[in-house]
This record gives sequence, structure tokens and C-alpha cells, in this order.
Amino acid sequence: QVQLVESGGGLVQPGGSLRLSCAASGFTLDDYVIGWFRQAPGKEREGVSCIQASNSATFYTNSVEGRFSISRDNAKNTVYLQMNSLKPEDPAVYYCAARHRVFTSSQALCVTANPRYWGQGTQVTVSS
Repeated sequence: QVQLVESGGGLVQPGGSLRLSCAASGFTLDDYVIGWFRQAPGKEREGVSCIQASNSATFYTNSVEGRFSISRDNAKNTVYLQMNSLKPEDPAVYYCAARHRVFTSSQALCVTANPRYWGQGTQVTVSS
């Protein structure tokens, strides 16, 4: 059974940092492009950052470029999203998602938001 389980969300002050983790099971992570998406109340879900399966090429949406960093550890079947300099506009439910590398790339996954598998999300709150 395919599962993606996010963790690491929470409450942080503006300017603070969080590291989200996405633990995958039921499939081989290195065959998949993995993405982090977020959805804030009243807004559409958006692709935040995605990482390629093979060469680990990455994609970031403009609003997080330079602040967020995505990485993967295929041996641990885990993908991470390091979020630094968090801003008041970053709060949302953050979702991990996956699509097989044959069907997508890091940029395509983030832009089209059409993963095959989704996690259940983890809440990120930025408040002083």
C-alpha cells in the first residue's frame, strides 16, 4: 500500500525555520518525482518545490526561492523541505505528493499539480 506521511509542521515565529519530512512506503522512492504543495484557507493548492527522481533537479516557486530547500534521501525513502525565513504568507497545510518519473519532471509536477499520490498534510503556522 502506497503511503506518504508528512511530519515536522508546527508553529513558528516570522523569520524562523521548520523542516518538513515526507516518509514514503509501498513504492521505491527513487522512481518518483516528489513535490511539496501547500494550500492556505480560501486559496488554491500550489506547488512549492519539487525534486526529480534521477538527477535530483529541483524546482521552486518564486515566492520561496532562496528560502526553502528540498532534498531527498532515497536510502531512507524520505524527502525533506527545509523552510527558512518563514513569512506571514507561508502558513498553509503542506502536502507531500509523488508521480512516477516516466510521466513527469520536477517543474512539470509542481506547475501542473497532478501527482498520483498525496499525503494527508501537515499544518504550518507562522505567527508572533
